[in-house]
Amino acid sequence: MRLIDIGANLADGAFDADREKVIRRGVAAGVRHMIVTGAGLSESERALELASEKMEMLRCTAGIHPHLATQWTDSPKHARSVLGSALGSPLAVAAGECGLDYFRNLSPPDAQRAAFAGQLELAAERGKPLFLHQRDAHNDFLAILKESKTRQLGGVAHCFTGGPEEAESYLELGLHIGITGWICDERRNQELLRAIPVLPLDRVLLETDSPYLLPRHPDAKPEKKRRNEPQFLPCIAREVARHMNVEPEELAAAACRNTQALFGWPGEKAPAPDSPRAQI
Repeated sequence: MRLIDIGANLADGAFDADREKVIRRGVAAGVRHMIVTGAGLSESERALELASEKMEMLRCTAGIHPHLATQWTDSPKHARSVLGSALGSPLAVAAGECGLDYFRNLSPPDAQRAAFAGQLELAAERGKPLFLHQRDAHNDFLAILKESKTRQLGGVAHCFTGGPEEAESYLELGLHIGITGWICDERRNQELLRAIPVLPLDRVLLETDSPYLLPRHPDAKPEKKRRNEPQFLPCIAREVARHMNVEPEELAAAACRNTQALFGWPGEKAPAPDSPRAQI
């Protein structure tokens, strides 16, 4: 399988000691391309730096996670400038990670809503699709999305864990659905499994959300305790394929097509695995 990890937090400090090896292991496992998540101002700048260093295999997003929403509300002009500059690069393929998270409320809900709305405006200005986060905030999240001018841009409901009703509401907005190792966790994947039957093959995207959400799968043996990596994306792909009643290769091919259609990357002619351009 040739796979694309559309959500890997490779700028996270958890990878500072061995980031190169992590990327190499991902490539060896068939993950030929990765999108580095920008989840804050400094993280977005670092994600763009990583994408610039490895342009053949990496792209990035640029945004402010709802946990860090006060980065926007404390200094909206500065935040808009930093993210606007990053999103001006062709290496930044999406605006986000942005959205709402009322599960922990690490930023006040009003700050989250303001930061989310502001980033949607910026995405519309820059013409970039959305990399979206939502947890325990579905109604407000949906209302803000519907009021924005981003529908024509498309986007992905990153790390989707909800049930069929949530999935259908996002599909109606034209969003793709990103599935992580959550699907491998029998302790909490029941709602997600209920949503799988309503998920069309042409809307599925695959992601690890590394270093988080290590799959509960016998083949996911981390190099560091409980740290997820792109190399475990095949475990997720096989589990998603099993529940969608398709062959893993069919799912992988569809997810790659969907990634290209949404983000405009990678191109149809990706470098061959053994070509010099595909090496790190």
